Amino acid sequence: MARRPVAAKRLNAANLAGLGAERIAELLMEASDSDPILKRRLRLVMAAEAGPEVLGLELDKRLTTIATSRARVSWRKRPDLLRDLDILRRGIVDDLAPAAPSAGLERMIGWLDLFRGLTTRVKDQKGEVAAAFEDAAPDLWRIAAKAVRTDDSTLEHLAQAVARQPLEYARWIAVADETLTPDLARGLIDHLDAKTDARGMRTVMRRLADRAGDLDLWLSLVSREERGAPDFAAAVAQRLVAAGRIVEAREALEAALTPAASNRLWTFGRSPSAGPPRLTPAWEAASIAVLDAEGRKDEAQTLRWELFQHELSAPVLKDYLARLPDFDDVEALDRALALAAAHADFEKGLGFLMDWPAHREAAAMVEHRRREIHKSLPQRADWAARLAQRFPTSAELLSAG
Repeated sequence: MARRPVAAKRLNAANLAGLGAERIAELLMEASDSDPILKRRLRLVMAAEAGPEVLGLELDKRLTTIATSRARVSWRKRPDLLRDLDILRRGIVDDLAPAAPSAGLERMIGWLDLFRGLTTRVKDQKGEVAAAFEDAAPDLWRIAAKAVRTDDSTLEHLAQAVARQPLEYARWIAVADETLTPDLARGLIDHLDAKTDARGMRTVMRRLADRAGDLDLWLSLVSREERGAPDFAAAVAQRLVAAGRIVEAREALEAALTPAASNRLWTFGRSPSAGPPRLTPAWEAASIAVLDAEGRKDEAQTLRWELFQHELSAPVLKDYLARLPDFDDVEALDRALALAAAHADFEKGLGFLMDWPAHREAAAMVEHRRREIHKSLPQRADWAARLAQRFPTSAELLSAG
């Protein structure tokens, strides 16, 4: 009987290592001949072995090439560009910055400086290039925090970069998470000109003030028009409540009730005796927080229930139920589920019941309001699948539409 052939080894790092350095080097050279991006990656790895200075020079060459290029990048070439950018970023973050934080920060700033130029010559309908830069933003702040600890002068370099691209950095600050520390945010604030007219700088300063925990600076950057906009007034009030400044929080909310160009949709033509108008969910959520802080617990609960009736918001209902005495919450939940089942917007009501979850009530709603089931319901198939085992009749009605 002929011997069965032995299966080839799996392709993994351990088995490749068994080929030996010389054979792997040959294979890499062969592959890099037809892949210039891989060749650049190999050069960066070899430069890293030679030390931070050599790696820095190698990175500078490629950064300069991309920055000075004027060639259009088609959708076919976009994946190669993204791969090239990622290789450069990894060379900075993984190889250069750990050995030389200041040099790493300088190159990371240079890498981010590429963004504005790329937006003018890359077809990026899917937003992949913008997403790549947003994903890299935490790397910048992580490197910057380490660099500033060893070299204070790097903070000025970073501040200059922010001033060059305030609109872009406003987004990159927003996605920083914990990598942008309060100390780093405070240092940047001290090196930036808050009075500049550069578009986006006010947003930069506000977001840095949030990171630094400087509420007074944040408030000083809020315009009169913004104070009159309900959602922004809500943001102001929530911050003031968190800081224990309750009187100011109330004043901030009431500023949105004063007729102005930014809030005329809610206030224009209302009688002063008509009481507060229904504003936005964010404004009403802030109003609830202020009422609680003022000790007006019953009024806060009433407003929670009114907000739930209007929005069918699960978090609002959970907040409302959590503040009720034992057994009262059961009755209130039954009332809330009945309200959802009878909601004028069939899709919104059923969606709430499915997500709560309250599948028994959802199934009853489907059977009771079967004439309102339309094929255009985007989650119809998913809801039917979730109801199928326990409520097959309702699932069939949903599937049939």
